[in-house]
Amino acid sequence: MNEIKLPSTPKTPFVHFTNGELTLKGRSIPENSLEFFKPLIDWIDAYKSSPSQETNVHVQLEYFSTSSSKCLLDLFKRLEGINSKVTILWYYEQDDDDMLEAGEDYEAIISVPFKMIEIEEIS
Repeated sequence: MNEIKLPSTPKTPFVHFTNGELTLKGRSIPENSLEFFKPLIDWIDAYKSSPSQETNVHVQLEYFSTSSSKCLLDLFKRLEGINSKVTILWYYEQDDDDMLEAGEDYEAIISVPFKMIEIEEIS
């Protein structure tokens, strides 16, 4: 399975999807969220055919737009169809109740286990 690796920009997160480890880190406020997330969703669709025994999804976003929120939900829903152990590790800053709540909202909607991880500061 080929990996996806995209550097972060002021408007898009760092992305690294490789076999068993998927990472989104930074800010997600792209001009066109659908266009940005489409290759990521396509990658997950392809990954479903031969996933690792365990898949960890690291989401460490400091901020995301409403349109990114919808795309994240689509991405998470695709993870429900993977026939292996999938865990979403949702990182949030110590005082960022909004980001914690966003993770809890996704957790309530998605049938993939979430692990909330409080960190001091997103770097």
